[in-house]
Amino acid sequence: MTSTKREVEVSYDVSNEFFRLWLDERMHYTCGVFEREGETLEQAQVNKSRALYEYAEVTPEKTVLDIGCGWGANLEYLSVAGCREAHGITLSSAQHQELVARNIPKVKVWCVDYRDYEPQEKYDALISIEMIDHLCSPAQANQGLAVDLYREYFRKTSTWVKPGACFGFQAILRNRVPRSRKDLEDLRFTADVIFPGGLNPRLEELVAAVNPHWEILELKTRREHYGKTTAEWLRRLRLHEKKIRDTWGDEVFTDYDRYLSTCVRAFANHWSGDVQMKLRVIG
Repeated sequence: MTSTKREVEVSYDVSNEFFRLWLDERMHYTCGVFEREGETLEQAQVNKSRALYEYAEVTPEKTVLDIGCGWGANLEYLSVAGCREAHGITLSSAQHQELVARNIPKVKVWCVDYRDYEPQEKYDALISIEMIDHLCSPAQANQGLAVDLYREYFRKTSTWVKPGACFGFQAILRNRVPRSRKDLEDLRFTADVIFPGGLNPRLEELVAAVNPHWEILELKTRREHYGKTTAEWLRRLRLHEKKIRDTWGDEVFTDYDRYLSTCVRAFANHWSGDVQMKLRVIG
């Protein structure tokens, strides 16, 4: 992927215990789906995994790959909800170590770049949750390379599956550009400091890039859901301010408070969005 292993580890290897303080109990670091008023973040994350499980048409007889599997929250869901075997790949050493230590039944994981991954046999289904933002850097997007990079991702993943396989796909989106200097600086800070080397795609880029390898069967946007998710992360982060400052330093707390505050504003003001797609392989 365009983001290097070092850049990915800047984003995800601060400390597993740090992220455990403010993410949900399973450590999903992606947008939840709030189906009813008053649902907890924990339930919203279960809803998200269920939606993608259904999009991918996973069943107890199928083998599924989670591309960019994080700390394994979705792999754990797959194991419990029902699959023959669930595989995961990540570039983060800390996430991989966490997953190996957890030893989730029916789950196997690798610390590998998706470009270098070659499955031993073709999968029945794929899931990927907000990993594609690591594929194209701002510099590459400015050179007009975004769609080509995304299309190569969709081409490669199409070779990993059996005919008729479905893909439960989720991505953060970039939408409108803010007009104030402060907002632009905060978004640039988030990209450069928290997620170096990455860039959220535009929806129209993804729609173009899935062709000619996958067809879109269903598409739902989740902007408001990500606003609720990041607001809850920010609330929980601030509850642990003293511990974070004492353990990891003032800069870590300040940086993550700024980043999550920016996220809340971004989703509220349509600078950012989120999408879930049900894809089916062509051919």
